[in-house]
Amino acid sequence: MERRRSNIEVIADILRLGEAGKTEIMYSANMSYFQLQKYLSYLLQLGLIDKVTVGNPIVTYRVTAKGISLLRNIDGIMEVLQMKGDG
Repeated sequence: MERRRSNIEVIADILRLGEAGKTEIMYSANMSYFQLQKYLSYLLQLGLIDKVTVGNPIVTYRVTAKGISLLRNIDGIMEVLQMKGDG
């Protein structure tokens, strides 16, 4: 049985994409459109991603320096927790 991902794992999956459109984020992070809207809104509000207009009506979402910093921290924590679980 697969365990559900935490909100932090979902956020990390989104941030790892670097820059992507809604469809790519939705499929890469394996989430519904409703979930996607919720997470994008939250990440934009926190300044972890920026909305980038590439053309009309093409929009992508790009990870900010703050988002990259958070991703590094998440990855470090996940690494430590996985090592703890192995012992």
